[in-house]
Amino acid sequence: MSALDGPRHAVGFLTRIPVPFGPDEAPRLTAAAPWFPVVGAGVGALGGGILALVALVPGAEAAGVAAALGLATTVAVTGALHEDGLADTADGLGVLGDRARRLEVMRDSRIGTFGALALLLWLLVAWSAVRPLDTGDAVLALVAAGALSRWSILVHALLGRPARPDGAIHALRVGPLAGVAATVVAVVAAVLALGLDGGAVAVGVALLLGAGTAAAVKRSLGGITGDTCGATATLVQAAVLVVALAAAA
Repeated sequence: MSALDGPRHAVGFLTRIPVPFGPDEAPRLTAAAPWFPVVGAGVGALGGGILALVALVPGAEAAGVAAALGLATTVAVTGALHEDGLADTADGLGVLGDRARRLEVMRDSRIGTFGALALLLWLLVAWSAVRPLDTGDAVLALVAAGALSRWSILVHALLGRPARPDGAIHALRVGPLAGVAATVVAVVAAVLALGLDGGAVAVGVALLLGAGTAAAVKRSLGGITGDTCGATATLVQAAVLVVALAAAA
């Protein structure tokens, strides 16, 4: 395995950015794990870059257009991977029935009422948090949210157990070195972007949500899935943006 396999597989799994893979090669999540926060920070930086460019248009920042397009960029770059997980998880948790029924609903590609409401609420919270921020603060907030949201996936995976015997989440095994490396990157990104106090709060919120969602889905679904990992990332992203808004106040 080459030194570039980790970042290559992380980018290939977490984004729609073209990455060269062999004909029978699939992303190796264990190798990619340490790079999750790095890729997340990069996605946030891309969204922040678009936000900053749009904010140059007179009135775009005040009207919230820049914030909307910055967030839209982060969704487009990832192919709505995490937002799809949020919608599927909300539909699964919202349906009446046992664990098997909930997991079956989550595998349905169609979005139900609970999924649509969850996406709408996520968008409203994230946009409302980014819109009042100055352009520079908004860019840094998106970077911190990107890094911590992808780091929370590792927390979620580390503390949870797969709900399905055949789930893709089995491929994501977070070793001690990978966990430490990813944590260092996430913490540094949060502190540099939000300051010591704001960064510490954001890291704590991401940790609590990553662990809390793992515990919650264990009770409702029997464990974690790829969808619950995505849902965790979106929840943390929105929460960190709110923390950034509070830190800038």
